[in-house]
Amino acid sequence: MTKLFFDFIVDKKNNTLTIKREFAANRQLVWDCYTKQEHLDKWFAPKPLGTKTKSMDFSEGGHWHYAMVEPEGNEYWGWTDYTKIQPIDFYETTDAFSDSEGKTNSDLPTATWHVHFTDKGSNTLVETTVQYASLNDLETVINMGMEEGMMSTLERLDELLLTLAK
Repeated sequence: MTKLFFDFIVDKKNNTLTIKREFAANRQLVWDCYTKQEHLDKWFAPKPLGTKTKSMDFSEGGHWHYAMVEPEGNEYWGWTDYTKIQPIDFYETTDAFSDSEGKTNSDLPTATWHVHFTDKGSNTLVETTVQYASLNDLETVINMGMEEGMMSTLERLDELLLTLAK
């Protein structure tokens, strides 16, 4: 199997993370996996966690309320507001930790995400820029294991794409 491009860049001067990841699938399929609940629930959490969606409306002004669930049942809730969408090119969100009712946890960092999709031959390159309000917020998510978590999560998407591309 060909090695797919992956880069994880921490920019402490601008409080950003940039994650660049190549996928062995066409852009429409990768876009669908990032934007449709039935696909997100199969990959959007690092192993061994699973994902469950409580509510989702992928539209500008819409949201995604979901949990990452440990095998023992512990749940880690998140809330994503979709702020701008240009189908199969990019979308932007505000992302926060929340509780099961959707109340944002103000003790944990909130971030703005810009997720951009481009063709790379027959593959797709997804470049995600995550902007935090402060260096402290950026360092908090790094210390929570953001890089390892993203690597594991994106590997799960590779596995899902293999089953969907058939």
